[in-house]
Amino acid sequence: MNLSTPLGDEVLELRAGDRVTLSGLVYTARDEAHHRMYTEGIPFEAKGAAVYHCGPVVKDGQVIAAGPTTSARLNDLSGFLLDAGVRALIGKGGMGSQVVRQLQGRGVYLAFTGGCAALAASRMTVRGVIWEDLGMAEAVWVIELDQLPLVVGIDSRGNDLFAQVREKAALRSAAGT
Repeated sequence: MNLSTPLGDEVLELRAGDRVTLSGLVYTARDEAHHRMYTEGIPFEAKGAAVYHCGPVVKDGQVIAAGPTTSARLNDLSGFLLDAGVRALIGKGGMGSQVVRQLQGRGVYLAFTGGCAALAASRMTVRGVIWEDLGMAEAVWVIELDQLPLVVGIDSRGNDLFAQVREKAALRSAAGT
């Protein structure tokens, strides 16, 4: 399925494991940006937005690399974004059970494969930067995506692809296979 921001109720139909592409504006945000948004307010229209857990490398106004950061670091700082209307969180490695609950009926977690920073960058154009004083990796970059390939890691029904994989691995390990 091809998705475009701002996202609406179409994300509620997605299922964990679905492959999608995402186009339109997204906002990068790592730890410091999340803390500042929590204390000072979200500096972009949150309704229908997608937040990419990423600290891109930008040179001369171009994205050189934009691999995802580990999303679980942001478990405690995601609820207020979803409350404000953010529909998609993007990153790697999945998120905690509280985020799985917070996404229910509201949004999805989209996974991008770590180690593919150049692929991500090839699908991105810089449209602006917010809080540049945080430095390149922590600033909020306004990025336009052109069909970035993603996998639905957590759907709006509480299905968690990462938890399913962990459960299967544990069963195989217990069975000795």
